[in-house]
Amino acid sequence: MEKGAVFPLFYLPNVEFFKNLQSLKGTEILIEHQEHYPKQTYRNRAVIAGPNGKLELSVPVKKGDIKRTPYKDLRICNDDNWQRIHWLSLCTSYRSSAYFEFYEDAFAPFYHQKFDFLFDYNLQLLEILLKSLKLKIDYALTIEYHPKYNDKQDFRSSLDFRKTTGYENKKYHQVFEDRNPYLNNISILDLLFTQGPQASKFF
Repeated sequence: MEKGAVFPLFYLPNVEFFKNLQSLKGTEILIEHQEHYPKQTYRNRAVIAGPNGKLELSVPVKKGDIKRTPYKDLRICNDDNWQRIHWLSLCTSYRSSAYFEFYEDAFAPFYHQKFDFLFDYNLQLLEILLKSLKLKIDYALTIEYHPKYNDKQDFRSSLDFRKTTGYENKKYHQVFEDRNPYLNNISILDLLFTQGPQASKFF
């Protein structure tokens, strides 16, 4: 039996993230809470399928010595109206999807209420996503940082947008597939808004 795994905490994670969570259900799952913030990762960005193809959403963070800032202490930069931009992007991309209106009320608060810390924001989003996907996953936050785990699978660096894992989710209908190529393994929201309660069958 698997001894568990340690996961990074992403913004609107991709399908592979949830496939791995689902496959390790019942084992000890840890969410990394003590790491220093690594730049240029999915921790503050996500990819969705927009009207013109691949669209990247990025949550701005406070400038400074990011390399020395613990992820849990990293503040969101709310100087620009990024939430409005993200919400408009989601509405434009998925308003015509089969299940957008069904889940709209669950996600709208994340784009209309101010949040201070990126980690807290992403963790609350993760809870809503797990609930929406009907995935009952028990997890705990790490209490200290370990650069390496010998007894657990470590996804902290492997689930990186700069790397290709070779994972392919089962194909499903995407909103703009009549004009754009199919986009594999993008944000789980794309799958959720188009497939609703059946989303987990496409992991």
